[in-house]
Amino acid sequence: MADVDVLIVGAGPVGLTLALDLGRKGISAMLTEQKDAPQFLPKMERCNARTMEIYRRLGVSEKIRAAGFPSDMPMDVFVVRTMVEEPLLHLPYPSVDEARARINAANDGSEPLEPYQLVSQYTLEPLLKEVVEGLPSIDVSYGHRLIDFTQDKDKVTARFARSDGSEVSVTAKYVVGCDGGGSTVRKQLGFKLEGESNLLELWQALYRSDDLFEKIPIAKGRHYHVADDKATFLIVQDDLKHFTLHSVVETPQDMKAMFEKVVAMPVKYEMLYAGKWRQNLMLADRYRDRRVFLAGDAAHLVIPTGGLGMNTGVGDAIDLSWKLAATLQGWGGEDLLDSYEVERRQIGAHNVAASRFASQGRRKWRSQYRPEMYENTLEGIALKKEFIEIADREQRKTNEMIGAELGYRYADSAIIAEEDGLPPKHDYMTYRPTTWPGARLPHVWLADGTPVQDRIGSGYTLLRLDGNETAGASFVNAMRNLGAPIEILDIDDVTAKNVYGRNYLVLRPDMHVAWRGDAFPGDVEALAAMITGNGAAGSAQAHPPHGRAINS
Repeated sequence: MADVDVLIVGAGPVGLTLALDLGRKGISAMLTEQKDAPQFLPKMERCNARTMEIYRRLGVSEKIRAAGFPSDMPMDVFVVRTMVEEPLLHLPYPSVDEARARINAANDGSEPLEPYQLVSQYTLEPLLKEVVEGLPSIDVSYGHRLIDFTQDKDKVTARFARSDGSEVSVTAKYVVGCDGGGSTVRKQLGFKLEGESNLLELWQALYRSDDLFEKIPIAKGRHYHVADDKATFLIVQDDLKHFTLHSVVETPQDMKAMFEKVVAMPVKYEMLYAGKWRQNLMLADRYRDRRVFLAGDAAHLVIPTGGLGMNTGVGDAIDLSWKLAATLQGWGGEDLLDSYEVERRQIGAHNVAASRFASQGRRKWRSQYRPEMYENTLEGIALKKEFIEIADREQRKTNEMIGAELGYRYADSAIIAEEDGLPPKHDYMTYRPTTWPGARLPHVWLADGTPVQDRIGSGYTLLRLDGNETAGASFVNAMRNLGAPIEILDIDDVTAKNVYGRNYLVLRPDMHVAWRGDAFPGDVEALAAMITGNGAAGSAQAHPPHGRAINS
């Protein structure tokens, strides 16, 4: 008999999010981490809009906001020579408060429910850890380094070396490797990372300076890119007292000199950490081997441009958690877990490409740097003008990736009833609301001021928008006969009907659209079987290629 239902290897934000969602669903899980405690190291620093929507549903979004970057601080981005000179380029981006005001004023589905949040990983990890440790079905075990594992048709047995020198074995029905770019789980499975590696090697350093932020004479923001030949940029961390600097230098001591050169004014500071990192754009060739899965950086490595690394991993966790829970609870069919790799690997590939798109933009404007552009000559003035024009266009590719954040859609999945015709075109930088099957449900405010997303439960939801309180009853019965949790939500709202475009939508537990139509298909049992992964148990129509036969 297994010790736990799910063993999660790696307690970064992705593993913690997976544990949090499983624990809320009552699934027993063990979350392991080789470190003895979360570390105060600079890694990710922004939860994007989609991730904050997810954390809202998990009940932790306000905790994260309270711990993160102040809500009234702008998220502006600069290209500078130093921190005391007039910036070459100033790209304004709204504070959380300003973004919320914009969201509150819009009701066409084009805005997320939650704005982004700047929060450093060393802030986010302990916060999530504390929440997860309060869940009765989750065992959180730090100081456990995975040695190896074996699996058979019923379980996985993993061996760990504890920090006290002892060993322990754990058996689980499923294992998820959330153990980062150097993933032991991935390596033991023999999965390969494919793509571009070691594109650029930089030093990263973390500093504490209590007075630097207040002393910055130019406008306040979060990113300060230095126009030089060393790819230098400074990031303000969430408490306004810590800063990370990235640069192509030779030694840690060089990072102190670079910090002083960029800041260019007297401030007290301490360098707390310095280490090398490499830019990679890579994707695992597989995400699953029988009872073992990959999620997060174990499955995909991106350049931080665009902020898609950890955020993609949170999407992995949410896609996988409800499918694992459904399988363990007995109502999820075989196609459900099979769909994880189909759905999330395409998003991994898409976001690696989006990160490449953003990083190419940054490399393009950086390649225009010439020392002469700082000279007060006709040539220098012309070079600077051209540099600023290119930077103004290309840097936006890093900071304006709302299409990649919100607009991703699961295609060719056996548990989504896709439609005939051309699906909406996807754009990294533009989000167009859609309920095409596989897409995230767009945010809409209802007449009483509540968002639709807050009215949606943790299982499936039949959303009825035409006032017909009997429509879909046979479909709901078919779902319940399979044991699948489903609620009915009737909304008499013209705005929602206009944005969603159909009378009826069936939403998955992750709020992605499983099916939509103006009338239900004749074989609702086949539809229910398909979207719960039990396609083979339904009629011949229940499991066609990609579910295309299930249409109204």
